[in-house]
Amino acid sequence: MNTLHSIAQLRAALARARQENKRISLVPTMGNLHDGHIALVEKARQRTDYVVVSIFVNPLQFGANEDLDSYPRTLAEDQRRLLDAGADLVFAPNVSEMYPEGMNGHTLISVPVVSEGLCGASRPGHFDGVSTVVSKLLNIVQPDLAIFGEKDFQQLAVIRKMSQDLCLPVQIMGEPIVRADDGLALSSRNGYLNEEQRRSAPYLYQTLLHIEQQLGSGRRDFAAVIDEARVALVEAGFRPDYLDLRDAETLQPATGETQDIVILAAVYLGTTRLIDNLRLNLA
Repeated sequence: MNTLHSIAQLRAALARARQENKRISLVPTMGNLHDGHIALVEKARQRTDYVVVSIFVNPLQFGANEDLDSYPRTLAEDQRRLLDAGADLVFAPNVSEMYPEGMNGHTLISVPVVSEGLCGASRPGHFDGVSTVVSKLLNIVQPDLAIFGEKDFQQLAVIRKMSQDLCLPVQIMGEPIVRADDGLALSSRNGYLNEEQRRSAPYLYQTLLHIEQQLGSGRRDFAAVIDEARVALVEAGFRPDYLDLRDAETLQPATGETQDIVILAAVYLGTTRLIDNLRLNLA
């Protein structure tokens, strides 16, 4: 498994793979890999001949008061895990390689509608940063397939819309959330939780399951269901950022006519922001 840091080196390696008629996949990450990331790599390994994993902590998607400087950088351990998972190449550029003229004045890609509200409201500019760096990675690697986790449900919707609108010749695939045994969605930011918070954290998923049960039993007073769940989260020590029911295809607010629903949540436990979602069909 090669680890390359420059775009020129990466393109040379991929040219050789294409000469051998290999189908190429890309798994974009910010490193500090957990089992959820590894599941994406393993899925890519099953579906393509040559797996590229990018590791880049993208400053363009972090706000002024977010955790860019403290975000864990664990390249050596990530390399070990990726080798075991069957990755062929790791692309680990630095900021100057990705933004050689700096980020001020850099072209931004903005995806309307699906990027608005939810995390888009809480983190202004975040999805512009995500869309921009993902489009750059897709153009650099030019994969046949790119795989993303569904934990960042809105992010996946943004990337799919961007790829469709820009006619990018790549298949975008989402893979289900990987959870710990107690139900907590795996995330690099789980490492910020102290022991007490880690014990409390699975209650977020339990809350989503309770909402699912309420809707599945026939309740359609969506606002009341969400209000009750929000109160329960607060009483359990969480500080909700948002908790909402959306159409899983459009991300527009769910109505009584919506059948394919996604329950989306972002909460703070201490200073750590956790996100999760659960999709259900009310047909």
